[in-house]
Amino acid sequence: MTIVFFGNTKYSIIGLKIVNATYPISLVVTIPGSPVQTLAQQLNIDVLKTKILDQKVIQKIKGIKTDFFIVEDYGLILPKELLNLPKIAPLNIHHSLLPKYRGPSPAPSAILNGERNSGVSIIRIIEQVDAGPILGQLHYELTPEQTTDSLLTKLNELGGALVISVIKQYLDGLVKPLIQDESRVTFTKRLTKEDGYFDINNPPAPEILDRMIRAYYPWPGVWTRFRQGSSGQAKIVKFLPGGMMQMEGKKAVKFEVFLRGYPGFPIKT
Repeated sequence: MTIVFFGNTKYSIIGLKIVNATYPISLVVTIPGSPVQTLAQQLNIDVLKTKILDQKVIQKIKGIKTDFFIVEDYGLILPKELLNLPKIAPLNIHHSLLPKYRGPSPAPSAILNGERNSGVSIIRIIEQVDAGPILGQLHYELTPEQTTDSLLTKLNELGGALVISVIKQYLDGLVKPLIQDESRVTFTKRLTKEDGYFDINNPPAPEILDRMIRAYYPWPGVWTRFRQGSSGQAKIVKFLPGGMMQMEGKKAVKFEVFLRGYPGFPIKT
């Protein structure tokens, strides 16, 4: 059996390790210099390094004659010509319980919205993004301290195990695709650095700020600008998980320590 794996981030390597231990990966497609490239080379897996999925890349993948694609934290949309290549199925590991939270930021969106439960879905990839039939799902209960970093780590562990189960179901002829209910679809957006900013003179409520800090860690981060004294220069202040604060140019410290150094800081709790 032949599998081509698409992934770019440190979270992608979680699924790559898990799947490769059961079903050896034949080719990894990733951007140059990614953590996925590093791991694939350590595992002696062939690597196709590319920032775009153009005809040259498509022709190289076509030569593999693959049975499955597995896409995990890849970030690029696979064109139709690519989707038609696997003999069995192109599969995507998506970090939500679809049809909720389609799009590029399901994990931070769940935390930001105060969800108590999240999960991972394996879908067959179609042209419409994240709209393919559901082949498997696992639920996960969020902890009060859950950050996007810890959530993505957990969901990729679950997703790696689940995609192995889905592949086995395909091979045994037992897969049962579930068409997504379009009436229940919600969408997420691509995050920018500005999503983590708030005006120091109009801060969010403490509960919302806590969600932001956890949802936007490690990126884009939560930050504001603070001017110490009427004539001081405004500097960036970062809010970090675990009650940590970091003034621009300084090391991160506990919130109470930060307040002792900047008693004029308007947020006290």
